[in-house]
Amino acid sequence: MHMAKHALFVCKSCNFSATQRDYMGERGGNYLLKQLLKLSENWWLKSDFVIEELDCLSGCKRPCAVAFTAANKTSLMFGDLPPLESATAILQLCEQYYTSIDGIVPRNQRPEILQKGILARIPPPPQS
Repeated sequence: MHMAKHALFVCKSCNFSATQRDYMGERGGNYLLKQLLKLSENWWLKSDFVIEELDCLSGCKRPCAVAFTAANKTSLMFGDLPPLESATAILQLCEQYYTSIDGIVPRNQRPEILQKGILARIPPPPQS
């Protein structure tokens, strides 16, 4: 079964935390992005789920921020993700999002670090 391309957007400008901008000379978002890219090198969804960096997701008060999107699915945006320990859980949620019918992954089924911190659920555009 071939599914439409899915995307994970990662804000590369997010601060490391609410009180710390950089970690070892890098913004938290950029550090998280590097972790995700490294972890996904041999990922089974590598060709179907693109990981893209964005300059800003406007979740500045809730770093780090990421968003999941695909055609005909609800888009999800999360904040409050600690860059040092979130990458594995984010890829797990990518897999759950990929296999979901409509993009909705129930809170109690998401990895623990992603059970809170949801910033937005945006429905797909109406089909004509």
